[in-house]
Amino acid sequence: MASIELSDLTKHYKQAATTVKAVDGLNLTIEAGEFVSIVGRSGSGKTTTLDLLGLLLRPTSGQIVLDGVDTGKLRDGARADLRGKKLGFVFQDFNLLPGLNAIQNVMLPLRYHKNGKDGKARAAALLDEVGLKDRMDHRPDQLSGGEQQRVAIARALINRPSLVLGDEPTGEVDSETSQQIVGLMRRMNREHGVTFILVTHDMDVANQTDRVIRLKDGKVLSDMRAKTEQTFLTSIDLQGVIA
Repeated sequence: MASIELSDLTKHYKQAATTVKAVDGLNLTIEAGEFVSIVGRSGSGKTTTLDLLGLLLRPTSGQIVLDGVDTGKLRDGARADLRGKKLGFVFQDFNLLPGLNAIQNVMLPLRYHKNGKDGKARAAALLDEVGLKDRMDHRPDQLSGGEQQRVAIARALINRPSLVLGDEPTGEVDSETSQQIVGLMRRMNREHGVTFILVTHDMDVANQTDRVIRLKDGKVLSDMRAKTEQTFLTSIDLQGVIA
């Protein structure tokens, strides 16, 4: 299981004569095994934060410590190796390869990180876990949106990561399927002991997580348990504040 510590984390971009502070001094600790959502309006810094957590971006300043490893001290090759071993990703648009069937898509990360021992059996077991035992030989265009996201979740777990990052993982499915997808990720969180961090704009999704971190202007606006967050959001939503 993965623990993550962010210390004074920033990510700034130059735009002409202006500096955009996408992330502006984040201090967060996420314990191993947590099921967390990050929410906020467009431009709040949530996607940039996810990309930093996923080691896809380097911060302008500050520190990201993953399972005791200061990732800022790693060269690009070591970062890629750590990403392949420790992290799994679930995307809004599934990112499945159209020419591969479900089991081949799930196995795809094994090709890049040389972790293919018993890979087909592991992929089949994961697809069975996500309810796609009878759909393993189907290509993405033969699967519903919810089924495609189930394949993507299985793919995210194939390398036995300790942390899975979801970027709007329910953004392309209807509300009923969204509930099923979050429920599935919750079950994987509990049964596999994997830490999940989901970026979402959907408060129905966020309120199913154990902890809701709200960002504004690249900073933490609130950090609370979902039940408390739900009460807080209801009060301000009546004022039309939430986008």
